[in-house]
Amino acid sequence: MHVANKLSTPIIASYLCAGLALLLVLKAGLLVALFSGLLLYSLVRLLVPTIQHKFSNQQARMIAVVFLSVLIIFMISMGIWGVVIFLRSDSGNLQSLLQRLAELLETSRQQLPIWVSTYLPEDIDALKRMLTTALREHAGEAKILGQEAGHLIIHLLLGMVIGSMVALQDVTRVHQYRPFAAALHQRTAYLADMFHRVVFAQVRISLINTVFTGIFLALILPIAGVHLPLVKSMIAVTFIAGLIPVVGNIISNTVIVIVSLSHSLYMAAISLTFMVVIHKLEYFLNAKIIGSQVNAKAWELLTAILVMEALFGLPGVVAAPVFYSYVKKELSEYGLV
Repeated sequence: MHVANKLSTPIIASYLCAGLALLLVLKAGLLVALFSGLLLYSLVRLLVPTIQHKFSNQQARMIAVVFLSVLIIFMISMGIWGVVIFLRSDSGNLQSLLQRLAELLETSRQQLPIWVSTYLPEDIDALKRMLTTALREHAGEAKILGQEAGHLIIHLLLGMVIGSMVALQDVTRVHQYRPFAAALHQRTAYLADMFHRVVFAQVRISLINTVFTGIFLALILPIAGVHLPLVKSMIAVTFIAGLIPVVGNIISNTVIVIVSLSHSLYMAAISLTFMVVIHKLEYFLNAKIIGSQVNAKAWELLTAILVMEALFGLPGVVAAPVFYSYVKKELSEYGLV
């Protein structure tokens, strides 16, 4: 293979455009839009073979896009409806939530060292004063956070719209690309393929992690006579957070340990030990799952995550597995790695 013969001017230009585009995505906060579009495109790609045996390719894509759009709108509507119902219920009103949190903190105070417990509120009134003070001091930040949340939702929806349009455009006509357009199309195809591989590998990893966590929280602990609160919520958090590489496990583990602390310090230590052991065992499984999909070892992905976090913060952590896998895919096509 002669790299020089294959690296024509249009291909080099397409690499420069792809690199600048990925950098712009991270710098301009467009990662949610990019990944939501790629996700919808990947889901259409996953559904089309199932539908295609009864319809033409274009009809199958149209059906898949319509089905996914309706499903997403339904899930968003149900989520909003569920939140509203919960907040209107007896267990979801602010007073009940504060009371439950105060009880959790009071139980934790008895388990923690004195120098730590002195920083926790003593009762529900102290908790209310702490929350009120915090909200007053950070009102400006909360307003900005609300605006950012609105922007993220808009980016999410627009990304899905663009992804659905691209998924439909693939078969509307036979494309005869000029050299530069063909090279750009190849870059995009590789990125979409790596996203598909990484995301669905991460879903498998999150499912496995959730199953182990569910067995521990809902089966092992009750048999041992330990009944922790919020078990279903913790299992749900484990799955959702587990979709984020590395950081997701930290989030879910922290929640579980804090809730376990409300039972006893001993229970929190057991939960932490279990999580560490399980994740050590999963480390090898994760390396096999993701590594087999994108031809990358676990240490490579962790290094990429570390570097991307240092450069771009949390978006870098989320983007690292996909971006690194894409770069390695491009390099491997020329026999460079």
